[in-house]
Amino acid sequence: MKLTTRLKLAAVFSALLLLAVPAFSQAPAAQRMVVMISLDGFPAFALDDPKLPAPTLRRLIREGVTARMHTINPTVTWPNHTALVTGVRADEHGLLVNGAIVPTGTWPPVKVDPMVDKEKMVHAPTVYDAAHRAGLTTAQVDWVAINNAPTITWPFAEWAVAEDAVPKEMLRKGVLAPAEMENFSKANILFRDQIWAKAAAFLVREHKPNLLLVHFLSLDSVHHSYGPKTLAGTSAIAFIDSCVEKVVDAVREAGMQDRTTFFIVADHGFKGYTKEIRPAVALGAAGLTGKVYVLAEGGTADVYIEKSQIAELLPKTIQTLQSVEGIDKVIAPEGYPALGLPLPANDPQMSHLLLTAKEGYAFSGATGGPVTAAVPQTRGSHGYLASDPDMDALFIASGFGVRRGATLAPIANIDVAPTIAKLLSVPLPTAKGKPLPIQ
Repeated sequence: MKLTTRLKLAAVFSALLLLAVPAFSQAPAAQRMVVMISLDGFPAFALDDPKLPAPTLRRLIREGVTARMHTINPTVTWPNHTALVTGVRADEHGLLVNGAIVPTGTWPPVKVDPMVDKEKMVHAPTVYDAAHRAGLTTAQVDWVAINNAPTITWPFAEWAVAEDAVPKEMLRKGVLAPAEMENFSKANILFRDQIWAKAAAFLVREHKPNLLLVHFLSLDSVHHSYGPKTLAGTSAIAFIDSCVEKVVDAVREAGMQDRTTFFIVADHGFKGYTKEIRPAVALGAAGLTGKVYVLAEGGTADVYIEKSQIAELLPKTIQTLQSVEGIDKVIAPEGYPALGLPLPANDPQMSHLLLTAKEGYAFSGATGGPVTAAVPQTRGSHGYLASDPDMDALFIASGFGVRRGATLAPIANIDVAPTIAKLLSVPLPTAKGKPLPIQ
C-alpha cells in the first residue's frame, strides 16, 4: 500500500474516532453542566433489591457507574452533604450536626442553629466556591449548610419564600402558582420535594448552571417514621425516583443531555431500631441534671459537661453512662481523630464524650420515663458510626465523562467533590479525596 494511501486511511480513521467522541468533549467547561442530586437517607443496600421501583435510577446505572459509598462521621445529613462538596471530613469542614453548634450562655449549654451563614458554618472551600471563582455559574435547591452563600448564582432555599429571586422568577413566568409558595416551609415534605424538583427543572431549562446541587428530603422522613426495608420506605423511593426523573427530563428538554454529568448520591444509610435510649434520664438519676447535657443524634449522642467542672464530673458521667442498657461505647476525645472528628480543644462545637448505640437501639433527647424504652413500632435512624455498612450510601454517576454499565469498588464520599472539580476543570487543592475512576 502506498504511503499516501495509508495517510489518507489514517486521516479517515482519525476523523471517525473524533465522531465517536461526543461533540461536547471539546467544549469548554462553561458549556457543560454537572447536576448532583442527593436523595437523603437512601442506603446503598436498597439497590440490592432487583424489584426496587426506581426505573430512573436503574436507567442511570445502566448508562453509567454505581458503587457503595462510605460516609463520614457523624453519619448525619449536614456533615455528609458538606463532605460531598468539600472533599474533607468533619474535623476539617466543621459540620457536626444539622447546623452550627453555638453556646447559649444558659441551660442547655449549646443549641443547633441551622441559620448561620455558610461562610461562618463551613470551614473548608467547596467545589461550588471553586466553580464560581473560575467564572462558572452555580445553583442550589434545598442544599444544606449553604445559607447566603455568595458563590451560588441561583439559590432556591429550603426555607424559600415568594420574595426570593428564583421563586419570584418562577412565579412571574407561571411555573409556580402563588398558593404553592404560601407557608412553603410548613408544607408536608412530599409537596416540598415536588416543588424542589420543579425548581431544579426550571433552573436547568432557564439558566443551565454549570453546577446544580439538589437535595430531596422525603425518603429520610419516611425512613425515620417507619424504618428502612418497609413498604413505606419502598413507596418513598418510588416517589423520589419520579422527582429525579423530572430533573433528568429537563436536561434533555434543554438540549444538554450530551453535556451533562449526573451524580445521584445520598448522605447516609439507615438502620431500624425498636428501643430508644434516654441518657438524660440516667444522668438525672445520678444528680447530673444541669451539669451534663446530651445532644442525641440517632445512633450516636454528644455529651457536654459543664466546663468549670469537667475534671470532677467526667468520671461520674462515664460510670453512669457505661451502665445504661443499649449504650455500646463511651468514647473519650482521644478516640476522636480515628473517627475523623475534631478535638474539643480545636473546635468548641465538639462534645466532651461521644456515645454509640448497640444494634436495635437509638438515642433520644427525652428527659422523662424509663432510661431505655421500647418504641411503639420499628423506626429508623442514622448517626451510627460510619464503619457500619448500613450507613453506606447510594452513589451513581452517569452522562458526560462516565463509562457505561460499570460497578466500582466501594468509594469514599470525600472523592465526589474532586471528581466534580475535575469534570468542570476547576482546582480544589484542599480536598483530601481523589477523583473517581468513572471514565
